[in-house]
Parts: sequence; C-alpha cells; structure tokens
Amino acid sequence: MNWWSLLADGLVVIHFAFSAFVVFGGFLTWRWRRVAFVHLPALAWGSWVEVSHSVCPLTPLENHLRRLAGEAPYSGGFLAHYLVRVLYPPGLTWRLQWLLAALLLAINVATYAGYYRRRPQRT
Repeated sequence: MNWWSLLADGLVVIHFAFSAFVVFGGFLTWRWRRVAFVHLPALAWGSWVEVSHSVCPLTPLENHLRRLAGEAPYSGGFLAHYLVRVLYPPGLTWRLQWLLAALLLAINVATYAGYYRRRPQRT
C-alpha cells in the first residue's frame, strides 16, 4: 500500500464521517448549540446532493488519489459506490430518493425541535 492509497482511504473515512454528520449532527447541538452553524449548511449541502444527483467534490478527489496509487477509480458518487447496498434498496427511483431526502430533513427537524423543547427558558 502506498501513500496515495492511504490518503484515498483516509478521505473515505472523512467522507463517511461528513455523511454521518449530515444525518445525525443535529444531535450534537443538544450539547454544543453552536454546532448548528456548521450542521445546517452541511445538511443543506447533503440534501441538495441527494436530490440533484450531484457528485460531492470529495468523490473525484478520492478517484484522483486512487489513480495516483495505481488503483482503479469508480464511477458514480461516494454513497453509490460504498453505501448503496446498505442505505439504498435495489431499483432506487427518483421518488424514493426524494423520500429519503425528506426523511433526512424530518430527522433533523425533529432533532432541532427536541433541542428547543429541552433547552432552559430564559426569563
């Protein structure tokens, strides 16, 4: 294994962590409310990538690092390559993709609503 391959693997870990932050980062605001200033733009980005069929810029960067390592790059996006069988069922349709994006937003609306219900009231 060479350095380029290690960098590509590290980027996969970062990409996965970012994806998890998009989905569950709202819960961090229960402890550190300023996380919302980072999480809300990340949530908007993740939702946009999901519904627009865009590719996150980290995916081409990972593919570039894989090429430098002498490995074969993959086509499609990060989620499609690494997590599609886990997160998405076979035969994914655009309606189902929109439903998943709505679920992502619903989880986070519920998370932020829970935060605002739990926080102490200022008088």
